Amino acid sequence: MAKPRALLTGRSGFTGRYVARELERAGYEVFGLSNHGEDGAPGSIRADLLDREAVRLVVEAVRPDVVLHLAAIAFVAHGDVEEMYRVNVVGTRNLLEALTASSKKPEVVILASSANIYGNAEVEPIAEGTPPAPANDYAVSKLAMEYMARLWMEKLPIVITRPFNYTGVGQSEQFLIPKVLAHFGRREQIIELGNTNVVRDFSDVRDVARCYRAIVDKKPIGQTFNLCSGEGHSLDDVLDMMGDIAGYRIVKQVNPDFVRANEVHRLVGSNARFKACMPLAPMIPLKETLAWMYAGG
Repeated sequence: MAKPRALLTGRSGFTGRYVARELERAGYEVFGLSNHGEDGAPGSIRADLLDREAVRLVVEAVRPDVVLHLAAIAFVAHGDVEEMYRVNVVGTRNLLEALTASSKKPEVVILASSANIYGNAEVEPIAEGTPPAPANDYAVSKLAMEYMARLWMEKLPIVITRPFNYTGVGQSEQFLIPKVLAHFGRREQIIELGNTNVVRDFSDVRDVARCYRAIVDKKPIGQTFNLCSGEGHSLDDVLDMMGDIAGYRIVKQVNPDFVRANEVHRLVGSNARFKACMPLAPMIPLKETLAWMYAGG
């Protein structure tokens, strides 16, 4: 009997590699779509989401049972704002258009948005019904993607996720925690940072991948879910945990060049809706995630 097929955009990216493993464990044959070349895994396909015809051909060739759309420009400080909007909005639309036109309709289409759409929310924890208040172009692009996707809700079985911050082995050092880990790994005594008073809800990428698998299994069509731990940690918390793990304390210094003008200061989510709909195993504590990353996986 043939395995069910999963089309995973962004498979070669940080999150995609973990999600692909979860889908393979669940019995899926995973086809990965990426604009950055093949990642060496069977089923990897190179295609640009901004090329409508290329996306159409991929969808028609794979004929997926489930679709997970993770591909995006996910770095808030990405330099090319126009590219961010094109990839995050138009690229998603091209995929939805191709899926609608396909000879085989998928059972579920999961679109990864972002908790950044909430901006500096005045409530905590942030639930899915919290009004959006995007504070940067990345957040606006993701909110625009959500609104655009609503146009396809009657045609496709769409589920939207809003991941809060998460980290793990393999994440780029342009993100905060891998940058901190790299400094400790080199036994540096000083680290230069931007906004040091931010609080974030950090999850382990392995937990996030398990959440995506749960959504694939449950198929809660039409729903929107926060993916988060429900706990906030400050930058000082992270530095203290790493000090315990590495056995020494690092001195932090504020570099004005790293300070973002439209920084979201607190971003802590509620995962109550997810837990009410799907089983959620106990999440990995942040300190365990940091120790795993420090050990190199």
